[in-house]
Amino acid sequence: MSDNYEDMTVAEIKALLKEAGLKVSGKKSELIERLVEAQDVPEESEVVEETTEEVSDEVVENTDDSAEDAEEDDWDDEDWDEEEDEGHVAKQKPVLSEDMKLALALRDEQKKKTPAFKRTEWFRYKRLSRSGWRAPHGMDSKQRRNYKYRSSLVRVGHGKVATARGLHPSGFREVMVHNTGDLDIIDPETEAARVGKTVGGRKREQIYSRADELGIRVLNRRRDV
Repeated sequence: MSDNYEDMTVAEIKALLKEAGLKVSGKKSELIERLVEAQDVPEESEVVEETTEEVSDEVVENTDDSAEDAEEDDWDDEDWDEEEDEGHVAKQKPVLSEDMKLALALRDEQKKKTPAFKRTEWFRYKRLSRSGWRAPHGMDSKQRRNYKYRSSLVRVGHGKVATARGLHPSGFREVMVHNTGDLDIIDPETEAARVGKTVGGRKREQIYSRADELGIRVLNRRRDV
């Protein structure tokens, strides 16, 4: 069979490979080997017929045991689903107008095109690569003079949609909270709480429980509390 392939052109061999769903890249000798190997492999239908006969005997033997195990599994699955439903709490969603939803969607699209603003000489020192943006200074600063091989500058044109400015990605407006009293001034429909980083674990747990009572979403809720 390989002799017949030798007489064929590369284009004809590649056409056969495409029909068989095989790769068409490589030299002519590699393409011929690929076709020969594909013909030597037995078809899936023949392999399936042989395996089904062996599996059928095993299935018959295990039917009695599987019936008893199925009853136990059904009982366990029901209890497991009940536990998951009890522990799951859906996050609160903000009440947004259609204009605000469009503004948030437009801001997300704009954010994908925004470049990463990096500090001058960020590639030279590791401590600068971890720091935030700093405006470049100096008369000879290549970044300040906007040389093409330097990173992008923060400009007015990179600003986002004004109506959605300052909003959390979920659509809530963030309100800093340090105690349970700060939760009373929050509107659960449009605002969400962000617990201060200096708040201790005991007070943080009180804030969480009070927020759940008022239906307020906590943006930085810890799992261990």
